[in-house]
Amino acid sequence: MLFKRYHIVILRDQDGVSGQLRLRGWVGVFLFLLLVGFAVSTAYLWGFNYRAEFLENQLNDAQKTIKEQNSQIASMDGKLRLLQGDLSRVQQFDAKLRVMMNMDKEPTDINSNIGGPLAASTQPLPLHRQELLARRVHSMLDQLSTDTRMEELRQQDLLHVMRENREILASTPSIWPTDGYLTSTFGRRTSPFGSGSTDFHKGVDIANRVGTPVRAPAQGVVTFVGWDGGYGNCIVINHGNSISSRYGHLNNSLVKVGQAVNRGDVIGSVGNSGRSTGPHLHYEVRVGGVCVNPLRYILN
Repeated sequence: MLFKRYHIVILRDQDGVSGQLRLRGWVGVFLFLLLVGFAVSTAYLWGFNYRAEFLENQLNDAQKTIKEQNSQIASMDGKLRLLQGDLSRVQQFDAKLRVMMNMDKEPTDINSNIGGPLAASTQPLPLHRQELLARRVHSMLDQLSTDTRMEELRQQDLLHVMRENREILASTPSIWPTDGYLTSTFGRRTSPFGSGSTDFHKGVDIANRVGTPVRAPAQGVVTFVGWDGGYGNCIVINHGNSISSRYGHLNNSLVKVGQAVNRGDVIGSVGNSGRSTGPHLHYEVRVGGVCVNPLRYILN
């Protein structure tokens, strides 16, 4: 009965026209099943789309969280780098003091074993990269903590020695003798007089205008004032403990032989006397008569 032929009559009241539509029963069943299938498919696709949107939102939230965590780790790394730099400067300062107090040899550059800086990225890192980054930050913290404890012990040891040797510290040339620009350092260099040869520079050159004050870097007694060949107008101060300092190419001298000076006292002014290529101060430090690098003593 379901698959018999059916007639559907369509009437239009005003015009009195009618129409007929003939179809078999199986066509109706097919249309009904098609409608049901369409409804089921629509419901399934709507649910799939809802789940996809939900998962996409979760993914976006996770990526945002990962990006924020990456930024926080990179920021933490930057702060740790600053702390490590501060600690390194303290260690360098400690090393200079130890040289001055004859506790150690020449100070050397203190390099951290932590490694290079971690580059901050605006893109989220993969999970394994985040794990490596976190481990590295923890390693930096452990190393920084160890270095800090070691430096604390070294500072306590240094403080004890300094208390017992205050006179040595007061007599050690530990400040810049004048303001200006460091134009030549201690050691072998190309001759500034255009010969193309090399020579050994016994001190450091600090360039500035003629008349710039030159100060004693530590207490001592003036042992020489006058003209000294290529040094031009020159002053020599004996600081005791076999340490002396020399100041060359001066414009004038404000001290005399036998005069006691203290750290910071003005002893003369920058000039261009002697064998010089321009206004500057030639500054030397000698220990036992042997020239050493003045920069190893300067603390400011």
